Amino acid sequence: MKVLFIGGTGFISEACTKLAVARGLDVTVLNRSNRQAIEGSRSIVADISDAGAAAGALRGKTWDAVVDFIAFTPADVEAHTALVRASAGQYVFMSSASAYRKPTAFGLIGETTALANPLWQYSRDKIACEELLNRAHREAGFPATIVRPSLTYGETIIPLAVNSWQRSYTAVDRMRRGLPVIVPGDGLTLWTITHNTDFAKGLVGLLGNPGAIGQAFNIMSDEAPTWNEIYRMTAEAAGVPAPRLVHIASDFIMACLPEMTGTLAGDKSNTALFDCSKVRRLVPDFTATTRFREGIRRTIDWFDAEPSRRLIDSEAASAWDRLLSAYDRGLQSAVGDFAGAPQRQ
Repeated sequence: MKVLFIGGTGFISEACTKLAVARGLDVTVLNRSNRQAIEGSRSIVADISDAGAAAGALRGKTWDAVVDFIAFTPADVEAHTALVRASAGQYVFMSSASAYRKPTAFGLIGETTALANPLWQYSRDKIACEELLNRAHREAGFPATIVRPSLTYGETIIPLAVNSWQRSYTAVDRMRRGLPVIVPGDGLTLWTITHNTDFAKGLVGLLGNPGAIGQAFNIMSDEAPTWNEIYRMTAEAAGVPAPRLVHIASDFIMACLPEMTGTLAGDKSNTALFDCSKVRRLVPDFTATTRFREGIRRTIDWFDAEPSRRLIDSEAASAWDRLLSAYDRGLQSAVGDFAGAPQRQ
């Protein structure tokens, strides 16, 4: 089976590329970077945002499946599908579980759960992409498949609720230096967390599968620790037995750092448990086997193996310090206001 991965060098797509190669698929990665291709895969170097250059690079080639890891807006989807519409037997779009309406009144979140997220533009764009692809499938038979991962991590990502996504070692650096790290709310929210190698099993299993056409799939683990547990397991992997966790209400965080509204109120402040029975029906060998305690240990080992990987987001850390100071001042003021007040029985 011939597969094209558009943008196959990110931490999710790299895991999918490696598994696809290991399973004997003929994998080509289209990327604008000259980064060395994963062993066993082919590489096409072209900037997909340059329609002319990308069309030239892809001319005359056909694919049983195309997986698009880097489409984030309807304009992206329209441009990318135009390049492969006549040459792809299947187009797989990487959506997001953040597109689901949360909180849900029905327990597990399944593929038929309503899509709505007024608080995060990223999620609204993903929903609009899905609507475009579903319409293309209904009206023209376009062979679209939609996959929705939840919080996914790998060697290069430390997935804490309040952290720098680009330089995620920042929170671990604080833990190791005895500095406080921020946990939203009381830290008791359950959150589904998935290792990228487990996600890859689901995605690769859907490639070339006719039952996946015109369908959407949750692909994530069934492990859902609390945020407190996620932080503590991360600290344990980093050799920090007693991390300084400061619990701050999401409302307070968002009032001080409004840019976090989408990722908190629109996503991580809500318990998120998912039903993955649909993907298991088509991909019977899909089982998430990497528990977070094991996966985060491998992540920390990756950062520790090379000092140049341990990058710090000083701007984010400074913002957290200001937030912590504001919270502490407010807390001390409130304690003072209530000191000596009559105790209500």
